[in-house]
Amino acid sequence: MLKGIRCETAKCSMERQGRSNPPGAHSWRRGKASPYAVRLREKQKVKRYYGVFERQFMRYFRQAERLRQNTGVALLCLLERRLDNSVYKAGLAASRRTARQLICHGHIYVNGRRVDRPSYRVQQGERISVKESDRSQKLVRQYLEGDGIRTVQPWLQVTPERLEAVVVALPTRDDVQIPVEEQLIVELCSR
Repeated sequence: MLKGIRCETAKCSMERQGRSNPPGAHSWRRGKASPYAVRLREKQKVKRYYGVFERQFMRYFRQAERLRQNTGVALLCLLERRLDNSVYKAGLAASRRTARQLICHGHIYVNGRRVDRPSYRVQQGERISVKESDRSQKLVRQYLEGDGIRTVQPWLQVTPERLEAVVVALPTRDDVQIPVEEQLIVELCSR
């Protein structure tokens, strides 16, 4: 309604489909990203995906370096084992931020004990459950019903009736669903 007459033609700048350049006057001048920029972008992608800050990320990286397996794979597996990520992947929360808030507010229990740290690292055989109060149960049931279809990870066994998930195995690289090249992250952080 607020668009001009020109937007009804093929010359409309708002809806032009052939545009491959980013917006801005000098977008065509942007060159190829440097190797450092490519590696930094991969690291930032993983940090934003899991919601961790730089210091936390570097702590995870140092832990992954000490493990015997591939550092990049170990890093992604450590990040995948965070409690907020596990709650989200089990379908008990709509997003990782929501899972983080549920954990911080004391709605999530691990092996019957309240855990209020989203960075808690789950172990194999641990049971993640929801607090027994009606408010907590109602909140999580809303997320389970309103989310639609979400594939549950093979390393988690979820019982939706009891609002509970069990870590049956540790996550592997195949369980990490983000398109990321972990080798680039290792190259950047090892400098």
